[in-house]
Amino acid sequence: MSGNFQENNNIYRVNGRSLSISHHTIETTENPEISVIMPTLNESVTIRQCIQGLLDQFSMHHVSGEIIVADSSTDTTGEIARSMNVTVVHPEKSGYGAAYREGFRHVNSDVIVMMDADGTYDPSEILQLVEPLKNGADLVIGSRFKGTIHPGAMIPLHRYIGNPLLTIVLNVVFNTHFSDAHSGFRAIKREAMEKLNLKTSGMEFASEMLVMASVKGLKIEEIPVEYFPRKAPSNLHSFTDGWRHLRFILLLKPFPFLAVPGLIFSLLGVLLMTLFFVRGNIETSHLHSFILASILLVGGVQIIIMGINAEVYSIINGYQEKTWMITFFLTYHNLEKFLVIGGILISAGLLLGVTIILNWVHKRFGEISQISMGVVSLSLIIIGIQVIFCSIFISMMLLNNGDYL
Repeated sequence: MSGNFQENNNIYRVNGRSLSISHHTIETTENPEISVIMPTLNESVTIRQCIQGLLDQFSMHHVSGEIIVADSSTDTTGEIARSMNVTVVHPEKSGYGAAYREGFRHVNSDVIVMMDADGTYDPSEILQLVEPLKNGADLVIGSRFKGTIHPGAMIPLHRYIGNPLLTIVLNVVFNTHFSDAHSGFRAIKREAMEKLNLKTSGMEFASEMLVMASVKGLKIEEIPVEYFPRKAPSNLHSFTDGWRHLRFILLLKPFPFLAVPGLIFSLLGVLLMTLFFVRGNIETSHLHSFILASILLVGGVQIIIMGINAEVYSIINGYQEKTWMITFFLTYHNLEKFLVIGGILISAGLLLGVTIILNWVHKRFGEISQISMGVVSLSLIIIGIQVIFCSIFISMMLLNNGDYL
C-alpha cells in the first residue's frame, strides 16, 4: 500500500489520484459520488473490516467514494483508519451526534451514508441503501425490523421493548410511520441534510434527524437491511440512551406530556377546593383533602408552565412551527399582561393573608381558625410567583429572537 498523508487540523487526506487497496484499485476524486461517515468509539476490532468492505464495494461497482471516520477513541481505531488512507476527523465534543455533525462538515459528495463501525451492518448493502435517493427520496433508513436481525445481534430488551417503544412514541407524537427509528444505517442527500440544522450531540441525534426531516417535509423511505452481532462490547447504555431519546421527544412536543396533564390536575384541584369550600367545616372535617386539592392546583399550574416554556424553547430553536396557542405567549405585550396577572394574584394572596393575621390579632393571638383561608392565600401567592417567573423566563428566551416579538 502506498500514499502520502497530509495533516491539517486533525484531518488526514490522501494525496494522489489512486490507492491500491487489497486486489482492487480505488479511484479518488475531488467530487466523490458517495461519502460514508462512520462514528467510532474504540472500534479497533472491526474498523479495518468495515473500511475494507466499503472500499471493495466502491471498486466492485466502479463507484468513486470517500470514507470519513469521526473518531473519539482512546484505542488504536484512528491509527488503523489512517493506515488505510481514509479521512479521519476528531470531534471537539464526545457523543454520537457530535461525531456525525463533525463528519458532515467534511463531506465532498451529494450523497451521504451514515454507517456504524461495529460490523453490525453489511457494506454490500450500501448501493441498495442509496438507490431510492436516485428516485426522489431525500432520506433512506435501513430498517432492521423490516429486514433480518441475526441471532445475538440485538438483546431482547432492545429488540422487544426499547426500540419498538421509542419508535411508537415518536410515531404517535409526530404522526410518522417508521419501523426502526434508531437504525445506524442511513443515506441522505447533502442538500436535505443541510436543511435539518441538527444540533444534538448524543444518541438522541438519531431521533432528531427523523423528527426534523418530517417537520421539513422531506421524502423518507425505509428499506430492509441485515443486522449482525457485534464482535466487540457495545458502547450503548440502555436506560441512559433511551431516556435521552424520550427527553428529546418530550422537548419537541411538550404539550401532550406536560400541559395536558397539568391542566387536568389544575382543574381537579380547583373543583375539589370549590366543593370543600361550599360544603363548609373544612378545618374540622376536610382539611387534609383541601390541602391535597391545593397541591393539585399549584402543581398543575407548574406543570403547565413547564410545558409552555418547553414549547417556546422548541419553537425558537426551529424544532416545530408556531401554533396559535403558543403565539399568544411570544409577544412582549402579552408577557407584560402576565406580569400584571401574577402581581394581582400575589396581591390577592397577601391581602387575604393580612386579613387572617388581623383577625388573629383581634382574637388576642389565640387559636387560628382560618386555616383553609391560609391555604388559599398561600396558593394564590405561589401561583402568582409561578406566572411572573414564567413571563420573565420566556422574555429572556426571546431577547435574541426578534422574529418572535
